[in-house]
Amino acid sequence: MIFNLVVFGHGSHEAAWRRPDARATAPLELAHWAECARQAEEAGFDGLFLGDILCLQDHPEFHPSEALDPFIVLAAIAGMTKRLTLIGTASASFNHPFHLARRILSLHHLSGGRAGWNIVTSSYAQEAANFGWEAMPETEERYAMAEEVTSAVKALWHSWDGAQRIANKRSGRWLSAAPATVKREGRFGAINGALNLSPEPWGQPVLAQAGSSPEGLAFAARHADQVFTVQSDIDQSRAFRQRLHGLALEAGRKVADIKVLPGLVPFIGTTEAEAEEKLMALSALNSATHLLSKLERFTGLTLKGHDLDAPMPVLSKNLSRNSFSNSRARLLLEMGERENLTLRQLAARFSAGRGHLLFVGTAEKLGQLMRTWIEAEAADGFNIMPPELPGDLTPLKAELSALRGLG
Repeated sequence: MIFNLVVFGHGSHEAAWRRPDARATAPLELAHWAECARQAEEAGFDGLFLGDILCLQDHPEFHPSEALDPFIVLAAIAGMTKRLTLIGTASASFNHPFHLARRILSLHHLSGGRAGWNIVTSSYAQEAANFGWEAMPETEERYAMAEEVTSAVKALWHSWDGAQRIANKRSGRWLSAAPATVKREGRFGAINGALNLSPEPWGQPVLAQAGSSPEGLAFAARHADQVFTVQSDIDQSRAFRQRLHGLALEAGRKVADIKVLPGLVPFIGTTEAEAEEKLMALSALNSATHLLSKLERFTGLTLKGHDLDAPMPVLSKNLSRNSFSNSRARLLLEMGERENLTLRQLAARFSAGRGHLLFVGTAEKLGQLMRTWIEAEAADGFNIMPPELPGDLTPLKAELSALRGLG
């Protein structure tokens, strides 16, 4: 079982920064990340997972959209932690393989072999514009590039397989042999040389991936050690895991080497009513106009003109194959249709969980839910996304400890 803490600034909820007790600019300071990491280790988490996008989000004048580079943050806290796998997000669309291979290995060395790379293909139109692209390529093209970049990164790491670091001062010998030259060409450009940093003695960093499209699943089956999924239904998650395992076997991998980790957003209270009150209090801090704008960006649909408080229409059938984050958007809309939500309720849920498994209740019942999913073989653990950080970490400690008994 694996339990990662996913850290988004003040927390996963859009409005967490507006809490009366929150210090608005805290995520721009090292102390915030250090405290989250310290509490994560104390609570028994296995990893710290930092997401990232390479642009300002919609309406940055109304909510925090500034973001530190994940790998710089993780390097800064590497010496403050002992156990946590430190997983940073980096785009395969806008990074050269040489830079990626070296940056990730640098964190691997500084953390004593605890680095991970969350491979993303990027999907925001603003990201494309920031790098001079006229438009974001379609899903197939983005994953084709990700395949080239990831394969090149791994080739750079493996080019050191036959070169042992001796570091013998007496003989003056640093390596047993020079690393192999890597020659690659692709959409990223070209490589004709050797990486100037060896993975030794730590081996390859952890590779994580979060796509649920057919292309994303196939990519994960070939490369990922951890797959971050968006599943709010236990049967759908079990089916997803089974499909991924089948693809992994076709790719010549062992299913035990791939961990499926659904995202889980827990609103925890001493009672269920208290947890519900916490959810509603945070949701009340959001502007409905802003949330609908975000939801339109996420789904690629025009939602204006719909009654916000009437049962939502069937929208999932209208999704374009080229819409933003297509697979995740479909899962979110299908959940809303299945639960007969209004658009206002769907927007609130999107703000709270972005389509991930949303839990509202006591810590004990949260432990029961996670136990049920794991025993049903719907998950190998969870990427836990607390709405408020670092305050939401304390009630998770006992439940994570109890769940270790399943391992």
